Amino acid sequence: MTKTAIRNAKLVNEGQIWEGDLLIENDRIVRIGTFDVDADQEIDLNGDLLLPGVIDDQVHFREPGMTHKASIQTESAAAVAGGTTSFMEMPNTRPPALTQEMLQEKYMIAENTSVANYSFYMGVSNDNYDEVMRTDGASVCGLKIFMGSSTGNMLVDDESQLTRIFKNSPLLIATHCEDESTIRENNEFFQNLYGDAIPFDLHPDIRSRKACFLSSAFAVSLARKYGTRLHILHISTAEELGLFEKGIPLKDKRITSEVCVHHLTFDSNDYADQGGWIKCNPAIKRPYDKNALWKALLEDRLDVIATDHAPHTIEEKSAPYTQCPSGLPLIQHSLVQMLEFVCEDKISLTRVVEKMAHAPAECFQIAERGYIREGYKADLVQVAVNRPWRVQQDNILYRCRWSPFEGKSFQHQVIRTWVNGQVVFSDGKVTGTKSGERLRFTNNF
Repeated sequence: MTKTAIRNAKLVNEGQIWEGDLLIENDRIVRIGTFDVDADQEIDLNGDLLLPGVIDDQVHFREPGMTHKASIQTESAAAVAGGTTSFMEMPNTRPPALTQEMLQEKYMIAENTSVANYSFYMGVSNDNYDEVMRTDGASVCGLKIFMGSSTGNMLVDDESQLTRIFKNSPLLIATHCEDESTIRENNEFFQNLYGDAIPFDLHPDIRSRKACFLSSAFAVSLARKYGTRLHILHISTAEELGLFEKGIPLKDKRITSEVCVHHLTFDSNDYADQGGWIKCNPAIKRPYDKNALWKALLEDRLDVIATDHAPHTIEEKSAPYTQCPSGLPLIQHSLVQMLEFVCEDKISLTRVVEKMAHAPAECFQIAERGYIREGYKADLVQVAVNRPWRVQQDNILYRCRWSPFEGKSFQHQVIRTWVNGQVVFSDGKVTGTKSGERLRFTNNF
């Protein structure tokens, strides 16, 4: 039995911040507080923050089929470098995870290569109902339905299929909501005006607020009709926020929502400098929308903060609008970006931990993770305060080797990350390999 004592930490957990020690035995937290014990290793944090590891409920790691952009190994390494210890990955790979066999192939890749803990969504298409219903909710995070097309074109637009899935699914359903006919009409209009060289600042007019609201409202109506456990991903407009309730504990919600770091960070004014680098689906929208998202996050209409980490190569992202794919890499910098907002008094430190660790664990009912609790898995992050550093190419770990934050300085720095009790990132280097485990779910929806 290996024992590690973490000393002089400033623990941030469940709405509280306090100074103390923590003892890890093998892969679990076994004691929190002051204790005298002979440990195999002692690590003095000298007052640095100790947080539960971030859980990212929406990433695209591109494997199999698009490993020139990313792989489970490279992006999980970037994840732990940024303090994310668990991820849930999307099915729009090549081939897409639309059968149980393809889903299992992704789990096998992760078992052999992932530094972080992992789960993979089962994909839904217009014609794979029987495959979907075979999914094991104890070991799969949920079903993913693209109610708007994006990378991989897994659009589900057959209402009879949607109705059957919403009515009968015993698993959480996560949706990408954008109305396809609205987007096609908008795209045709602007392409007739500009050809392939559509200005990037028109992206929020093409992937419009109407497209988002129509689709999200339809998903919510289905979920309310059938009592479905629904989680709507990457909310981006002020109009959608009225679909979600406030003042209700997360554990009692049947319909939950996610907001992404980039929708809290950027707005349409940033297209002038960032252009295609911040082209994503749903689009980054107006300053009004960003402000509304912040308000909704703080009043708990929006439940979870995630990244929708979606890397593409520099060459792909440098193309004109119609050839430039949507998506941007974020997982290495999501926590430090949210901690910048703490410095700006936009959100408290405890709320960042709540929205990035506790809430994903509660929302998806992940077993034994998301909190600093005795008996829980030791997924932890040491963060130094007031240790400025700058994002530059030599410290970007994404396979695509670029970031929308390149050149930006952050005030907080991830010093160490533990996954299942093992140090997997320390002092700027990924030290762990194959440390991740398959996430497990209580699935008591």
